[in-house]
Amino acid sequence: MLTSQLPHPVSNNLLQSKEDMQYAMQQLCRPLIAYYSTGKSRLKLGVTGAGHSEDKAGIEGFSRVLWGLVPLVAGGGESELWDICLEGIRNGTNPSHAEYWGEAGNFDQLLVEMAAFGFGLLLAPEQIWGPLDVEERQRFYDWLNQINKKKLHDCNWLFFQVIVNVGFKNIGMPYDTELMASNLDRIDTFYLGNGWYSDGEQGHCDYYGPFAIHYYSLLYAKFMEEEDPQRSSLYKERAALFAQQFIYWFTEEGDALPYGRSLTYRFSQSAFWSALVYAGVEPFPMGVMKGLIIRNLRWWLNQPIFHADGTLSIGYSYPNLVMSENYNATGSPYWALKTFLPLALEEDHQFWSVPELPLPVLEPYCTQIEPRMIVYRQHSSDHVLAFNAGNKATNEHTHTSAKYEKFVYSNAFGFSVPRAEWGLAQSACDSMLALSEGDNLFRVKRKIEEYWIKDKVIYMSWKPWHDVEVQTWLVAGAPWHVRVHCITSARPIDAADGGFALGISNERWQEELLEKSALVHSSYGASGVTALYGWNEAVSIQPNANTNVIHPRTHIPFLTASLPSGTTWLASGIYGQPGDTCLTEWHSSKPTVELKQQQLIVRTGDASNHEFLRIAQF
Repeated sequence: MLTSQLPHPVSNNLLQSKEDMQYAMQQLCRPLIAYYSTGKSRLKLGVTGAGHSEDKAGIEGFSRVLWGLVPLVAGGGESELWDICLEGIRNGTNPSHAEYWGEAGNFDQLLVEMAAFGFGLLLAPEQIWGPLDVEERQRFYDWLNQINKKKLHDCNWLFFQVIVNVGFKNIGMPYDTELMASNLDRIDTFYLGNGWYSDGEQGHCDYYGPFAIHYYSLLYAKFMEEEDPQRSSLYKERAALFAQQFIYWFTEEGDALPYGRSLTYRFSQSAFWSALVYAGVEPFPMGVMKGLIIRNLRWWLNQPIFHADGTLSIGYSYPNLVMSENYNATGSPYWALKTFLPLALEEDHQFWSVPELPLPVLEPYCTQIEPRMIVYRQHSSDHVLAFNAGNKATNEHTHTSAKYEKFVYSNAFGFSVPRAEWGLAQSACDSMLALSEGDNLFRVKRKIEEYWIKDKVIYMSWKPWHDVEVQTWLVAGAPWHVRVHCITSARPIDAADGGFALGISNERWQEELLEKSALVHSSYGASGVTALYGWNEAVSIQPNANTNVIHPRTHIPFLTASLPSGTTWLASGIYGQPGDTCLTEWHSSKPTVELKQQQLIVRTGDASNHEFLRIAQF
């Protein structure tokens, strides 16, 4: 992984005690002091833009920090930012003040940020509500109560109204029980089973399940257990179910699978485990959950994710606007502070005294039906791969295809997003089949028509154009996996099947090209492709910089072919192995395909030569 040349002081924090975690919050927040507005109601950390206004981005920056500050002060900690935040609340909710936060509209960014204040009223009413006088309290309440009169997007946003209203209840102010019940009933329709939620009707299964819907559900269960025991029990039960599968997304080292949107929220990846601990739900021993949280934090705080001034950047493993969302303003990344929720726990809570435990023994394969994945854990290299069918619906978020439709996602190799569609270098389509009409503009899978998952095989059908149909069989495994494509096209097209994007550093990488195989290896590992059937040649491409979420510079090997009209079959062997011993199985265990009685038989490259896939009527 990348290391920072100028590490943030927090990277030396071992996070071994409550005091360490309190100090980590202080270390993360101290660089923010210089960026508050005169009236302290806005936090502006830069000049890059987002879909909402610059003014609302400043309010967003202010509110996002509360996700960590509130647990800090609720649990007895201190921060020099707290008095700043109280002044900002007084001025931001005062219509007569120059820094008034303003009136919210339907689907407004202000509605998102109100949830942080509801969170404050839940966890730290004495610290956030107590210091206000009668008039200040009324103005604060009136400003927040706008959320009960506005429309929100039909997804995890519905929980923002719920959290604000439970906060109102907690301080003895009027709240809207009917709206809460209506929103919670609607969110229930997003539930898919086995603990999984989609983020809205026909939405994706991604980190919005654990760091949003489950997180808020567990807060609700914690504070509404007496008033709503049935729903509270249900939320805990669903979270415990989800934990059994979500744990497969994390490595022993502490990093987790990069997949989906909003990855700039970084260590909010582990916020779900924090919410489980806070709500008193133990699907795993407390030491296991503590280890998941602390190791994830340690991993993230040792990545070069900070600006030179110590503030969090937009990006994933390094500052990167290319992969960001349209709604990522300069303060957005501080949603990551949700993981610090355990700071609200008492000193004598077992979380602080129990030793960190490693991950439990996990199976190599975990089929996760709801997100349409097979998660494979290559224990020898701490490599986690999610083999992915894709989705039947898409959305208009940035780089949706790259973030949700690749054949496989990897914690070691990450994934890439396009800079443009001109050529393979700009489109950076690792782990995807890219198709072109001969004009060097490439299309990839945007959504699927049909799919099935059986044993270690995923099948999907998809249409890049109305008159081109692709059927893909994906055989999961590592370091080798196999892809078989049946492409039926009304006209000639060009095809390229991309391997993993391999990080390269300071030109220390090597390339091995043969007619129908390509291998690239560096200090980060090896990525290779080999033609099993139908491909013309293999090439290695250096994509545009900053397209990958983990490595600023990468190489991607591709298999390429020019296809006639009609039906063409292609089979690809894809190799990906992180670490120093990355080439052993490239030379010794390549997969094979065999034609036999009009059947295509795919065999893995392991010692047993086990037959994984037989495609009839080839």
